Amino acid sequence: MSPQEFSFLLLAIMASVSGQFFLKSGALKLGKVNPENAISHILSIATTPELIGGLFIYGLGAVLYILLLTRVNLSVLGPAVASSYIFTVLIGHFAFRESIPLMRVVGLGFIVAGVLLVVWRK
Repeated sequence: MSPQEFSFLLLAIMASVSGQFFLKSGALKLGKVNPENAISHILSIATTPELIGGLFIYGLGAVLYILLLTRVNLSVLGPAVASSYIFTVLIGHFAFRESIPLMRVVGLGFIVAGVLLVVWRK
């Protein structure tokens, strides 16, 4: 992977993680969905700025990913994008005060190890 491709990969990951942050922020604004309020929640998605922004940013990440697919093998790119899981867990912890149990930390360690093994070149 060239430095330019790696930069695009980082941008795609940052867009994906940022999009998830805004989607979660907007979802928290909506509140919990249940059968009685499902329709109003679905309609509220179109008027919640965080959700609209999150969808846009997430879509931008998808466009960058598609552009990367024209240059990088899927067998490398797919697992490399999995590193976004690490950043998502960290944002969940620091921005939304979500706990990170030990088993999740172990799982994230396996993800990091797997990504390194897949993208590593001799």
